[in-house]
Amino acid sequence: MPHPLDAAAVRAWCGLALEALGRERARIDAINVYPVADGDTGTNLYLTVESAARAVEAAFEGHASADTTPCLADAIGAMAHGALIGARGNSGTILAQLLRGMTEVLAADEPGHGCPPATLSRALRRAAAATYEAVAHPVEGTVLTVATAAADAAERDAGTAPDTATVARAAHDGARTALRATPGQLAVLGRAGVVDAGGCGLVALLGALADALSGEVTAAPVTVRADAPLPEAAGAATAADGCPATEHAHAPGPAFEVIYLLEAGDAEVTRLRARLDGLGDSLVVVGGDGLWHVHVHVDDAGAAVEAGIEAGRPYRIRITHFDGAGGVREAAPAMAARAVVVVVSGEGLAVLCEEAGARTVSVRPGEPPASGELVQAIRQAHAREVMLLPNDPELRHTAAAAAEAARTEGVRVALIPTRSAVQGIAALAVHETDRSFDEDAVAMTSAAGATRYAELAVAERQAWTMAGVCQAGDVLGLIDGDVAVIGGDLTWTALTVLDRMLSAGGEMVTLVLGAHAPEGLADDLERHVRERFLAVDTVVYEGGRYAPPLLIGVE
Repeated sequence: MPHPLDAAAVRAWCGLALEALGRERARIDAINVYPVADGDTGTNLYLTVESAARAVEAAFEGHASADTTPCLADAIGAMAHGALIGARGNSGTILAQLLRGMTEVLAADEPGHGCPPATLSRALRRAAAATYEAVAHPVEGTVLTVATAAADAAERDAGTAPDTATVARAAHDGARTALRATPGQLAVLGRAGVVDAGGCGLVALLGALADALSGEVTAAPVTVRADAPLPEAAGAATAADGCPATEHAHAPGPAFEVIYLLEAGDAEVTRLRARLDGLGDSLVVVGGDGLWHVHVHVDDAGAAVEAGIEAGRPYRIRITHFDGAGGVREAAPAMAARAVVVVVSGEGLAVLCEEAGARTVSVRPGEPPASGELVQAIRQAHAREVMLLPNDPELRHTAAAAAEAARTEGVRVALIPTRSAVQGIAALAVHETDRSFDEDAVAMTSAAGATRYAELAVAERQAWTMAGVCQAGDVLGLIDGDVAVIGGDLTWTALTVLDRMLSAGGEMVTLVLGAHAPEGLADDLERHVRERFLAVDTVVYEGGRYAPPLLIGVE
């Protein structure tokens, strides 16, 4: 039976889209000839949707504690935001903008009894327009064309459609028809005898939406071959899966792909677009409300990053070098024997871990990394053996999936079950590459397990906790993940938490202060430990921006 377009449908859409892109990923990668034949469009789209799906799940989990469910605006907004922060490559960046365009309509015009067909049609039209706005120099025969055709087909059926499922199916059919025509619109596709790779991904995404709304899972494969390849493509080699190979289609272009998230205002981003447009090509800038995702191909990667610094604050910077055959390779050192990959929230913590020799995956509160991002960090460590430290109990499944994926690529990965950054610090402190892999994993796991951890946070709303009812603005002291203390003052709460933790004994206290911790807090806590607990040492680190107000570790 048809399902209304609501938060549950968005959740189902994410799941079905991941399944569809998972099936099609290799085929889409194989036909990736535009704008660069780097063979990763399917993978980039999959990782982008994976990030979007994680954000939607987080939205549902956030409402579960209050025994409610998110509304359509919350779910589609989470999906768009997750895609924005996790967007990969040119195709993933455009997809993030497409979802943002849909959100602008669906979140602003959410009805009380389900989304009418006309609203979905308008959302698809806004999505198509948004993709053109994001690309500096739009080219027909690409995902932009396919998105427009989907919106056209949706509009034709919206007036008579009985439900949104019918509109979604019409959009999918329109997109499939447009995709088959792309080789005749873009010469490089015609020469290779393939359809547009980004358009393939969008067809899979729209098919998943139609399935989620209709309740009928079709799982139909996406067409990747051109209906009538041009003569130049007749002798093209084929990949192992029967898709045309793409190496021959590569043309000289910029040497680097530069991607980063950027915190900046609208005016600064307008100037940045003009600056980057002069530096390279394939420029796509998406986002809004102070957070943007920037993608560009350039010869001078440093200049592209410097332009971002002038515009605002760039982070999660990724620079990829294109090789001569049209593929990509990361600028990397020689293969190392063993490396450590650490997930950290806080700029100071990231510096601390990097100084200890670890590769960091920096995240912000509420923006957990997708498993694909962890896999990429493992790859970029360029080591035969990797110790993976998630530093968050909520990342255990994500980290396990990343570890398993890396193992299939021949990397030996040990997942160290760190639940907090202070446990990660303790594990890093005992890491030794001279030991055997198993001995090192056991030592790091033991050090993490011997470290009790606590975190101070500020309550955002009234809620029931294990320590009683808290009010918005209360300071919460969490010990080993559970609320143990509720206070009105951060210093008092921190002292109380310290006393409870040290009552069971301890030899070392680790304090990690966030950027907004009260001045003098570290001195007060150090003095308290020195006066009340003999022979207990204290070490203090600056967590920096995005770190919690205070982290405490007791070993």
